[in-house]
Amino acid sequence: MDHDRYDDAHIRAILREVKTVAMVGASPNNVRPSFFVLKYLLSKGYDVIPVNPGQAGREIGGVPAVASLAAIDRPVDMVDIFRNSQAAGGVVDEALALDPLPKVIWMQLGVRNEEAAARAEQRGVTVVMNRCPKIEYARLCGEIGWAGVSSGVVSSRKPTMAAGMQRFGLGKKTD
Repeated sequence: MDHDRYDDAHIRAILREVKTVAMVGASPNNVRPSFFVLKYLLSKGYDVIPVNPGQAGREIGGVPAVASLAAIDRPVDMVDIFRNSQAAGGVVDEALALDPLPKVIWMQLGVRNEEAAARAEQRGVTVVMNRCPKIEYARLCGEIGWAGVSSGVVSSRKPTMAAGMQRFGLGKKTD
């Protein structure tokens, strides 16, 4: 997999398929990127589990945090890594010890670990690096344009409204 560029269809398919997200490095600080990504994904209907050993048993964004991926009580579709590139290797190894394996390991903006990505891909896990699911979701559904940012997605199709006020979804599976 070329981790320098991802097709929109590939990212859209991931975001449609994933339901449960373990967010490693989630912060209770409401000005940290991990906090508002957690809140955004929750607002889009994802089941987000904050993973932060220092916050285990407390709530982050209204959701109980756990100390580790192994402490999660249900299968995880995606592990979203809010740690530095070097620490991502250990997080990937922890994710690869889960049963069942997650479908996706997503490394946040600025986070790349080619060796860890190769280990995950050898086990059949999809890897995305140096991207943010919040940004990608907002870009693909058109919401990012509300802030005056070009999404890079040109379409004559009317956006699909999701539940709630002024919320776009990712569209139909046929998009």
